[in-house]
Amino acid sequence: MAHERAGRRAEPSDLVDLPHLVTAYYTQKPDPENPDQQVVFGTSGHRGSSLDAAFTEDHIVATTQAIVEYRTEQGITGPLFLGRDTHALSEPAWASALEVLAANDVAVLIDSADRYTPTPAVSHAILRHNASGPAAQADGIVVTPSHNPPRDGGFKYNPPNGGPADSDATSVIAARANEILRQGVSSVRRVPLARALAQSAEKYDYLGTYVDDLPSILDLDAVRSAGVRIGADPLGGAAVDYWGAIAERHRLDLEVVNPLVDATWRFMTLDTDGKIRMDCSSPNAMASLIEVRDRYDIATGNDADADRHGIVTPDGGLMNPNHYLAVAIDYLFSHRPDWSADTAVGKTLVSSSMIDRVVAALDRRLVEVPVGFKWFVDGLVTGTLGFGGEESAGASFLRRDGSVWTTDKDGIVLALLASEITAVTGETPSQRYAALADRHGAPSYARTDAPASREQKAVLAKLSAEQVTATELAGEPITATLTTAPGNGAALGGLKVTTDSAWFAARPSGTENVYKIYAESFRGDDHLAEVQAAARELVSSVLSGA
Repeated sequence: MAHERAGRRAEPSDLVDLPHLVTAYYTQKPDPENPDQQVVFGTSGHRGSSLDAAFTEDHIVATTQAIVEYRTEQGITGPLFLGRDTHALSEPAWASALEVLAANDVAVLIDSADRYTPTPAVSHAILRHNASGPAAQADGIVVTPSHNPPRDGGFKYNPPNGGPADSDATSVIAARANEILRQGVSSVRRVPLARALAQSAEKYDYLGTYVDDLPSILDLDAVRSAGVRIGADPLGGAAVDYWGAIAERHRLDLEVVNPLVDATWRFMTLDTDGKIRMDCSSPNAMASLIEVRDRYDIATGNDADADRHGIVTPDGGLMNPNHYLAVAIDYLFSHRPDWSADTAVGKTLVSSSMIDRVVAALDRRLVEVPVGFKWFVDGLVTGTLGFGGEESAGASFLRRDGSVWTTDKDGIVLALLASEITAVTGETPSQRYAALADRHGAPSYARTDAPASREQKAVLAKLSAEQVTATELAGEPITATLTTAPGNGAALGGLKVTTDSAWFAARPSGTENVYKIYAESFRGDDHLAEVQAAARELVSSVLSGA
């Protein structure tokens, strides 16, 4: 059930106490034996709040020291690109990390304007530096909890491939960081911030380098010539300076809808659960932009580190992320003549099967992988994947010549692509999705949560297909029971069950005592509800028998 004030403007009682939050960062001491206060890397780094002793100075200096040791073990000797978003805990954590990196003689590249850096700009910078194959390869850290509420902090590592670190790297980094926490962080090498800035920090123009390179991935000439009227809302995040620069440098009819940065995010409308969350795929979080959609041909939003996108059209409002992914794939693979005929499409297994049908119509190969953008990195680097996308509104794609752009999610280029689609085709992305639905069918899709203990979540994460004995799902024969991804054979960390017209996937939450159920049906909302009910029953029976 949605919160009673979902979609309405935040009130003073909703706002985090910033002095209290930042003070807790420096004064709270985590219990290294408490799992909730340890360093844990999810699909996008370590996240938590200082108010819960889950994101503190101790966490950051320990994790940074662990990253230093990891990069030494891996022979990574080049500079490290360091960026941060607009969350209140990001700047203190950025400073703590810089102090440790400098003490360990790591050259650090920081923003030349001392401003905010989107995740895709860090990935772009790493790849640009490493493109010529120097012996001293670069890597990066982005201080961001992405779309999480204002009370949270986040810290993620990107290796030399520019993408999110894989579990082989993060497991080593987290284990070493927790070891340091147990031993005491006084052993961490560190210098004062002023010395770190003077001795090890070099200025890098993240914004100019990224913005100037955009014509290599997008047809901005078409957008300008068509006079597409764009409204871009950075939602108070790291893209705030980028959108104005894009408008100016590429002479686009683009208005920055809200240029305000405020770490309380008092200007946000509340998300579905009544929290402030910069989720650009949520109709409630995006309510203020949806309200003014008639002013623009295309309106877009980004989350706090700009790795996610939200697309708003005058005729359709906020697009479902799955719908836009299908439209983007259909357009790109029809309008990028320099891409190889062998270039495939990547999607996560919890993304819509509409994508499968679009890819089949394009006569392209589909690569299905587990949840996590890290699974697309190698394909984007080599150009074997032209597009990689997640149902959570995160994606990236190749440059127009078929070479790599970023290997992390890029909400800015996905937002600008909506304007290119409108300029070139004369139709909005929502109109183009309606045409796809007429051709391939209109699926109903939803994600829900169900309760699960820590032990049950562990069982679900390690299921084998043989443990599922059901032969039917919501009145249809089961065609596949998957615990590994068909695209790369990697473990799903959960279960996916398919029929001819429907599917569900279940996977444990990394932060709550629930498991997530993703489900879709091409037979309408009523059948979707049957699939969801059958999914809960099937998973419960498997967990109870484990």
